[in-house]
Amino acid sequence: MAVAPLVSRDAPLFRLRGVTKTFPNGTVALRGVDVDIYPGEVHGLLGANGAGKSTLIKILSGALERDGGTIELHDVRIDWRTPKEAKGVATVYQHTPLVPTLTVLENVFLGREGRALVDRGRQRQELESLFERLGWRTDPDTLVSDLPLGQHKMIAVLQALARDAELVILDEPTAALAEEARALVLETARRLAQTGIAVIYISHLLDEIVAITDRVTVLRDGRVTLQARTSEIDHDALVQAIAGERLLAVESAAAHATRVAPKVALSVEGLRSPSGIENIDFVVHEGEVLGLAGLLGSGRSETLHAIFGADRAASGLVRVDGQVVGRSPSAAVRAGLALVPEDRARQSLVGGWEIWKNMTLPDLPRLSRWRFFPSPALEQARARRAFHDMAIRAPSANAPVSALSGGNAQKVVFAKWAYGDAKVFLLDEPTVGVDVGTKADILALVQSLAREGRAAVFVSSEFEELLAACDRILVLRRGRIVAERLAAETDEHELIRLAGGLG
Repeated sequence: MAVAPLVSRDAPLFRLRGVTKTFPNGTVALRGVDVDIYPGEVHGLLGANGAGKSTLIKILSGALERDGGTIELHDVRIDWRTPKEAKGVATVYQHTPLVPTLTVLENVFLGREGRALVDRGRQRQELESLFERLGWRTDPDTLVSDLPLGQHKMIAVLQALARDAELVILDEPTAALAEEARALVLETARRLAQTGIAVIYISHLLDEIVAITDRVTVLRDGRVTLQARTSEIDHDALVQAIAGERLLAVESAAAHATRVAPKVALSVEGLRSPSGIENIDFVVHEGEVLGLAGLLGSGRSETLHAIFGADRAASGLVRVDGQVVGRSPSAAVRAGLALVPEDRARQSLVGGWEIWKNMTLPDLPRLSRWRFFPSPALEQARARRAFHDMAIRAPSANAPVSALSGGNAQKVVFAKWAYGDAKVFLLDEPTVGVDVGTKADILALVQSLAREGRAAVFVSSEFEELLAACDRILVLRRGRIVAERLAAETDEHELIRLAGGLG
């Protein structure tokens, strides 16, 4: 049942009632959402991945059409079908789409007007007025490529002001930003609201939400589960609204203890990188699945890529079975590390190749005569075994891997490593984009690898998944480990609090 929006003495800028959206593949993204957005407020929009946040803001900004319900702007019903029609709404995304080879001045007014002759003098005067309004300035003639990442957000906000935006949507604006830049963005959100602009602020970082928002709306599975004034929020109720009540398939601590060996399979010391990780230290034992929990921008994926040597700017010591691993992917593979990346299509599979060729690529020398001449017979025998063991569904191993569903393609990625000498699996969102049944298969496969004595470092945005698959969980926040928990002794609510800065 929809939660009734809060009332205010002022009329809302936007009034949403019963908004629904179902995608062609059958995914129901929004299920009757009611929200009021008021001018001069910072409105926090929260929810786990897949809750419906992105769909909602795309509908508000004209990038998607709703299926049902109504949206009113200034009490007038609107039916935007394109972003161009959504005048007065500006969205600042996590990856700011600026033109790095243009100046600040040129970016702020880019595409605003279709005039053949541009009055730069007038634009400079207007930009100075916008700087004053924002309480921040920089050299208008500086190339955007020469500005720090945090200031890119400020240029995007200036673009919004230059377009007379009444609603500014800030989508994960502080992800991957240093503390000083983060503080600047938070201050800017408050300043925008003080000038009468409505701000929707989307963030997984709960401490940010509590610090700067006036009201919050929480979505879960496309429904509103909480609306409240931020000053009246109980933190536990906020976490409950995000996570809900879920039954977790967690193994007992005793079962974990019998599986995990005392021998260290992987040790990481002083791992750091300009990508946003600092002083990461941990060990993983044989037979152990170690989870890395964190929110967007916490450094989870960056940690895996640094361990694997894919991040050449990273420093620190990585050891497998006590031996130092060189700083390259080839050295990592030789040492027994295997990476299952989040973007399997671009980073792990050769789309035009047959399935059996993709499966055997990392272990090709062992499947070759005299380690030099590939043996299709040996490779195809390996593929047949993987098809059986992992229940891969495809017409045959000769089909191109690009023809597979997401879940079956991910099983092929696992098969690349599972039959070789890999000792430690680095799993970056291994169940993303797969159906529920395949997700269960993949989690069972991870457990099976652990029972064989191999180790895994498991990154997932779904904390419930980490609790089901892992023995121990490290919580990352802004590139640092902030907590460690046994999976059997924590829950999703605690992990959300710790990752969000409320723990």
